[in-house]
Amino acid sequence: MIHFSFEPPGSGSPWRDTWDKACHVSPAAISEIDLCYKYFGVRVELVVDGVEVISGQGYLTLVDLALSLRHSLNRLSSGEDSAIGFTENDEVIRLRREGDRVVITSSKHDWRVPVDREELVGSFVEFLRAAHFNLTGFIPGLADNPVIRGFSPE
Repeated sequence: MIHFSFEPPGSGSPWRDTWDKACHVSPAAISEIDLCYKYFGVRVELVVDGVEVISGQGYLTLVDLALSLRHSLNRLSSGEDSAIGFTENDEVIRLRREGDRVVITSSKHDWRVPVDREELVGSFVEFLRAAHFNLTGFIPGLADNPVIRGFSPE
């Protein structure tokens, strides 16, 4: 079973500024670098069969993770191995194909989690849909940003 979710910061959190500051710039023109480093911090949790692959303790930038997921999704769909990297730290989550399964490992932890490839791909697609929906719901003009369109559900 896979649980993959994110939560934007609440009011009063210093991370809330990463959302609010994006309202004061042209959303269609925000660069990929700024989207990956400056805006839209979220708490992310990815739990696969009881193993905490991504902890919901710290904050990640949503667009950076979404771009990494889109890349991994494309590779997995093409039958290739992949990885998920993070701007904020040096951990790498490796995704290695083994038949109809994907084995998930970490550069920082000793666990190894095999999961059905279709279930993992489905959870990535749903996460990307939710990310796109939340971002464009918060700032509709982000729908015109080419970086955000890069992980659009269409």
